[in-house]
Amino acid sequence: MQTERNVIGIVSGRVQGVGFRYFVLRHAQARQLSGYVRNLVDGRVEFRLGGAPPAVAAVIEEIRRGPMHARVDELKLEDCEEVVVDARSDFTIR
Repeated sequence: MQTERNVIGIVSGRVQGVGFRYFVLRHAQARQLSGYVRNLVDGRVEFRLGGAPPAVAAVIEEIRRGPMHARVDELKLEDCEEVVVDARSDFTIR
């Protein structure tokens, strides 16, 4: 049984200027995941999540829906080896 899942994701659509990073932060922290979320210069949002597979899956489903004023057009996911954690917090906005 897999004890941890680590993913990197890129979200495109109307995902900047609508509270998307804080939305991801809130859901990731509520499920005690590690990682980060950040805006990219091209208007997309990147995130990395690490933790229990059911918790990671739940946050990914929230990301697919997005916050109220967002519009998720595409979500690309890829499993990764590990999630780099900021020494100050388990999940951060960069």
